[in-house]
Amino acid sequence: MLSRQANNLYWMSRQIERAENTARLLDVTYRMSLLPYRITDNAQAWAEPWALPLIINGLASTYYERYPGAISTDKVLRFMLLDSTNPSSIFSLMHAARENGRSMRGIITAEMYEDLNAMWLELRSRGEAALEQGNMNEFFEWIKIQSHQFRGVTFGTMLRDEAYQFIRLGTFMERADNTARLLDVKYHLLLPSAADVGGAVDYYQWSALLRSVSALSSFRRIYRDQITPLRVAELLVLRADLPRSLHACMNEIYEILQGLCRNDSMEPERLAGELHAQFHYGRVEKIMVTGLHEYLMEFLDRLDQLHSELNSHFLVPADYDPTLRVPARAEAA
Repeated sequence: MLSRQANNLYWMSRQIERAENTARLLDVTYRMSLLPYRITDNAQAWAEPWALPLIINGLASTYYERYPGAISTDKVLRFMLLDSTNPSSIFSLMHAARENGRSMRGIITAEMYEDLNAMWLELRSRGEAALEQGNMNEFFEWIKIQSHQFRGVTFGTMLRDEAYQFIRLGTFMERADNTARLLDVKYHLLLPSAADVGGAVDYYQWSALLRSVSALSSFRRIYRDQITPLRVAELLVLRADLPRSLHACMNEIYEILQGLCRNDSMEPERLAGELHAQFHYGRVEKIMVTGLHEYLMEFLDRLDQLHSELNSHFLVPADYDPTLRVPARAEAA
């Protein structure tokens, strides 16, 4: 398979997954912003709920350059939804995904491209209407459903060849990156005051985190008790049966690379195998002793190293048509 083709398919799936993750994050943030929320320390003013999507996507500096002053709900929503100059907005991500899909029409199925194109054509009108009428939850749900539908169409229509594997690879690389950033920001940055630990604000923030990765119901089925940082970390890092956990993502990535790598391209498989073993044999108590923030930062560094190896062995060099890809996000912390 040509590197250009693998590159476009890989980034197409990453862009769709990132758009869905952004919608999930904005949806939870929007719901959280409707709850009573008070910052008791001026030094923690940036920990206001609407800072979350900016911090996770590494866009805080860009946002403040464009919108000086206090964070505004309307401005953050427009910046993260429909701002064409923001490469991590849902608008920019879906446009880039559609362009990548259009360039691969000879490889993806007709049903996949029709679904992707229809999603793109409907996005702008739905987004503007949601901002004007305040129907944000309905719009976020639509984005999530469209992403699920595209994955379903892909699974149901595409030949199980290398092209299909690069689409899967992009999805799980992006999903692992997003879960790690979400968990790190909540654990390391978001709690406004130490006095709130174990209180209502703390509970709602952990619940919001679990909702953002569709894991609240799973948490209740497994633990049936109070939400605690250790249990959330175990669920989102080490549980192999939770679709958006780091362990589950690395299971998929390692399996895909075992099929893609050959004798002259074994380094990506080796790196993925190391990460897979780390989660397979890991214990949450040891992670917490070491430090969850440090653990997640190390994981993100190694995931970025894995991406670099994928780029070197399979994808197109970094200077290839940057309009079709999304720049790497800054560290959450």
